[in-house]
Amino acid sequence: MKRWVNRIDAWPKQIVILACIVSVTLVGFVDYLTGYETFCFTFYLLPIFLGTWRVDAAFGVWISALSVTAWISSNIEAGEHYSSYFVPVWNAGIMFAIYLITVLLLARVKKIQNELEERVRLRTAALSHEIQERVRLQREVLETSDREQKRIARELHDGLCQHLTGTALAGHLLEQKLDGKAQAEAEAAGRLVQLIEEAIELTRDLSHQLDPVEVSTGRLADHFADLAAESSERFQVACRFEGNLTRPVADLAIATHLYRIALEAVMNAIKIRRAGRINIGLDSAADEIVLTITDDGAGWPEKNALDTQPGLRAMAYRADLMGAAFNFERLTPQGNRVTCVLPAPSAGTQNADPR
Repeated sequence: MKRWVNRIDAWPKQIVILACIVSVTLVGFVDYLTGYETFCFTFYLLPIFLGTWRVDAAFGVWISALSVTAWISSNIEAGEHYSSYFVPVWNAGIMFAIYLITVLLLARVKKIQNELEERVRLRTAALSHEIQERVRLQREVLETSDREQKRIARELHDGLCQHLTGTALAGHLLEQKLDGKAQAEAEAAGRLVQLIEEAIELTRDLSHQLDPVEVSTGRLADHFADLAAESSERFQVACRFEGNLTRPVADLAIATHLYRIALEAVMNAIKIRRAGRINIGLDSAADEIVLTITDDGAGWPEKNALDTQPGLRAMAYRADLMGAAFNFERLTPQGNRVTCVLPAPSAGTQNADPR
C-alpha cells in the first residue's frame, strides 16, 4: 500500500487532473451503457480518491460534483424517469454528501501524513546535526588532547630532562670531590646520580610515549616497523611488525590515527597486560585497510571492557573518527587482539590533522 501511495505522490499534478476527468467521463459512459438500474457509485470514488490525495481537497470536491453530475446525466440519458424534480436533486445531494465526507476524511489523512513526514524530516535533520556535532566535538577533544600531550612531552624533554641532567652532573661532581675523602658519602652520591639518570630515562620514555613521532603518509609502514623495534629494545619484549600495505594511505589524519591506535595497543599490552610477545599487522586489500595488534598478555574483562579501559575507548574514538570498524577480543587460551578495518575509498576523504 505504501509503495502505491509513494508512486501516486510522484505523479505530476497535471497528469492526475487529466486522469481524473477522463476517469469520471469513462465511468459515466459505462454507467449510461449499463442502464439506470446499475449503480456505479463506487467506481466514481477512484478519481475522487486520486484527485483529493494528489492535488488537494478543493479539486476533490470539484471531481465529486462532476461525478454526481455524470451519474445523474447518465441515468437520465439511459431512460430513467422521476416523479418530480425533487427526486434527482435529493439523490444527487445524498451522493454528493457522501463524496464530500470521503474527500474531507481523505484530506485529513493526507494532512496528518504530511505533518508526520515533516516531523520525521525535521527530527532526522536534528539527529544528523547532532551526530555531526558529536563527531566534531570528539575530534576537537582528541585534537586538544594530542596538543596537550605534545606540550607536556616538550616540557618533560626540554624542561625536566634538562633539569635532571644538570642535577646528575652536580651529583657526579660531588661524587668526585668525595672520592678518596669519605668513601661512604661518595658511594651515596654515586647512588644518587644513578637514580637521577634512571629518572631521566623514565622521563624521556614518558615524553616519547606522549609525542612519539611525526607521522608521514609515505613512510607509514616504516613507522610501524620502528615502533616494533623500539618497543622490543626498550621494554624487552618480542614485538614484530608484518605488513603488506600495497595501497598507500594518502591522508595524514588517517595515518596518524592508525599509528596512534597501534601505539596505544602496544603500550596497553606491555604495561597493563604484561605481554611478552606482540605482533603488529598492517595490510591492504581491494576495498579496505586492516590494522591488527595481537599479544599474549592477560585478557580484558569479558564485559564492559570499553567502559573500564580508557585505552580501548581512545582507540575506538579514533577508529570512529576515521569511519573505521573497531573490534577487540580475547584469544584462547591467552592473549588479545585489536582490529581496525578502514574502508580503503575513505582513506583519502578526511583532511583534518588530529594533532
